Amino acid sequence: MSSDLIKLNFSNVDMLDKEWCAYQAKVDDIHHHLEQLFKDSVGWIGYPLQNQSVLLQQITNIANEIREHAEILVVIGVGGSYLGARAIQDALTPYFKIKKGAIEVVYVGQNLSGAYIAQLLDYLADKNVYVNVISKSGTTMETALAFRVLKQYMDERYGIEAIERIIVTTDAENGLLKEIADHTGYRQFIIPANIGGRYSVLTPVGLLPVAVAGIDIDELINGAKHAAMSLNHSRLERNNAYCYAVFRHFLYEQGYKVELLASFEPSLKNFHEWWMQLFGESEGKERKGLFPSAASYSTDLHAIGQFIQEGNPILFETLLYFEEVQEDVSVPYDTQNDDRLNYLSNRTFNEMNNISRQGTALAHIAGGVPVIQLQLPKLDAYHIGYLIYFFMKACAMSACLLGVNPFNQPGVEAYKNKMLALLQKIQIVN
Repeated sequence: MSSDLIKLNFSNVDMLDKEWCAYQAKVDDIHHHLEQLFKDSVGWIGYPLQNQSVLLQQITNIANEIREHAEILVVIGVGGSYLGARAIQDALTPYFKIKKGAIEVVYVGQNLSGAYIAQLLDYLADKNVYVNVISKSGTTMETALAFRVLKQYMDERYGIEAIERIIVTTDAENGLLKEIADHTGYRQFIIPANIGGRYSVLTPVGLLPVAVAGIDIDELINGAKHAAMSLNHSRLERNNAYCYAVFRHFLYEQGYKVELLASFEPSLKNFHEWWMQLFGESEGKERKGLFPSAASYSTDLHAIGQFIQEGNPILFETLLYFEEVQEDVSVPYDTQNDDRLNYLSNRTFNEMNNISRQGTALAHIAGGVPVIQLQLPKLDAYHIGYLIYFFMKACAMSACLLGVNPFNQPGVEAYKNKMLALLQKIQIVN
């Protein structure tokens, strides 16, 4: 059996031994050739195993400076330049207050809403601000436009001091943002050239924002390092990331069109968004791939639960849960018992959440929905770091099983080109 931190349960996914053996041969081949085939895009595989002590200290120092001199950090980025950081921040910070010793971190440049930008500027008016702009090229429209607005705002508000308050995360050598940073004198963190956006969350792309949010980045990287070591095997019995990739591909070949990732902690909603980009952008090519969707339980059981249970059988479900969540509340005893809930007295909400997960799995399995369950010991920085690497490793294998490149995104480039052409056409007309 695997030594992974993640426990994988796929008891109602029926696969014959001969099918398993056929997949093992494919996995062996992909595992041993992945880094040769995509050498310019797989820097993330060994990244957590490198000595990151100097970089982590540099990030910690800047994060401490930001917390000392500001009340808010504005992170500018889109796609992989913001989804991972926001996912980790939301998963590991309190629901209703700023984490002790941290400051507020907000995000912009992930949309083209004028209302969003205007309201952000109003919100910043009475707060001390730092900005972290993240882009490998500097030419992504949403990010570049938001940076233009925030750069002007910072220059007008802070003058020469704005140079110290704007931190750039970009390519080491190339790109428009690199040119701007060099010319202006902004401090810079480097995005490794061989790590693409959606695989970059464990680099400074994600580490600086989450460090400012008060999350232990050493533990985050340690968890990813554990995953990088334990998942460095081609044998399926020793690598649950590859097992997960195989089961989702097997179900895809059985005709399933949608994978629904569901979890039982509301703080994981933006983690779902990161996961959807990772798999959607990596697999959705050449008219192939599962459509990645997500739900937050038990909330969404009262919205799409009926469809999952009895609707069009196009989806399978991956249930993600943690054995331990740090905080909990017990149900109080009520002498009146008007709501007839005293039978639950002294039960905790997390305990009932876990029972909800068990009941959901049983119901969906009985309804004919294939269910894969991913279980981790604890919701903390270490295990989130492990989980991030787990999904990246699984995603690369899954895309290769489909026969597509896990690391490009030609469809995204198509939308960018069409938008740019329309904007240029409008300019000519005007």
